[in-house]
Amino acid sequence: MARFHALRVAAVDRLTDDSVALTFTVPPELGEAYRYAPGQHLAVRRTADGEEIRRTYSICSPAPDGEAPRRLRVGVRLVDGGAFSTYALKEITVGDELEVMTPAGRFTLTPAPGLYAAVVGGSGITPVLSIVSTLLAREPEARFCLIRSDRTAASTMFLDEVADLKDRYPERLQLVTVLSREEQQAGLPSGRLDRERLTGLLPALLPVADVAGWFLCGPFGLVQSAGRALRELGVPRSRVHEEIFHVDEGAAPAPRAPAPAHSTVTARLDGRGGTWAVQDGESLLDAVLRNRSDAPYACKGGVCGTCRAFLVSGEVRMDRNFALEPEETEAGYVLACQSHPATETVELDFDR
Repeated sequence: MARFHALRVAAVDRLTDDSVALTFTVPPELGEAYRYAPGQHLAVRRTADGEEIRRTYSICSPAPDGEAPRRLRVGVRLVDGGAFSTYALKEITVGDELEVMTPAGRFTLTPAPGLYAAVVGGSGITPVLSIVSTLLAREPEARFCLIRSDRTAASTMFLDEVADLKDRYPERLQLVTVLSREEQQAGLPSGRLDRERLTGLLPALLPVADVAGWFLCGPFGLVQSAGRALRELGVPRSRVHEEIFHVDEGAAPAPRAPAPAHSTVTARLDGRGGTWAVQDGESLLDAVLRNRSDAPYACKGGVCGTCRAFLVSGEVRMDRNFALEPEETEAGYVLACQSHPATETVELDFDR
């Protein structure tokens, strides 16, 4: 089960005018709890004005090989009106302690020989930086093509870190940079990476059919465009992995059908179970949280996947799903934060 622990801030590094990297120290006794796979994320929480705020940030550092991590580094980009990102950029200093959840997420890659590729936008570079650096360090027979899109050079997160990787692995890392609002002296013309452009660009850069795994990360529009381009190019869905950082307004959930007049949810959590009433309009996660404050969640937006649970019985309707792969939903997993009862009784298992 995911758990929060107080971790001390070891470094605060300014990346751009609107982003920072936070490094946390992991005490030896918590090393195993914070062992992570490259591509996973952390949820950070704080209380402001009596309200609990949780936000999810991807780990950008390479995963230690065999050892428990001593430090964790995440990237935080400022969001307009963001309660936590504003706090991170303006107030957090070295020595502060923050409540940090143990690592979670399935946007990961186990290092293995082969050719891999990623299409990322903005802060979507964060988990992919961990994936690329871990893969190239551990697997000498692996190659990676990184296609990244940013507004301008000045707004590009982890610019130096990616450049260092390119210098370290010049023959195994192919780096392609596209700026949407600024012309480059060399490289691709500026502009957005939409479906049409990607459909023509990707085959020109690498043998698409030979790529063992594609990693798409960033804003909803970019991830959707890249996914459609790969389908048009004949890439099997099983080779495509997606993680969305920002959801466009056009991706709002469809109106829900009326729920049963009286519904209950039975939930198993950390080995203990209970049954509770679901109030009108609330999600199954909120129903569980009213009775079990330790229920796992981070974003409540259907993006991070922290609240994933197995649907043991009953039926649910999910408002949106940007975290679970098709094979996960087919296997019976749901996002509790987006699920509403479609039958009078629903049973969830958060431990599976």
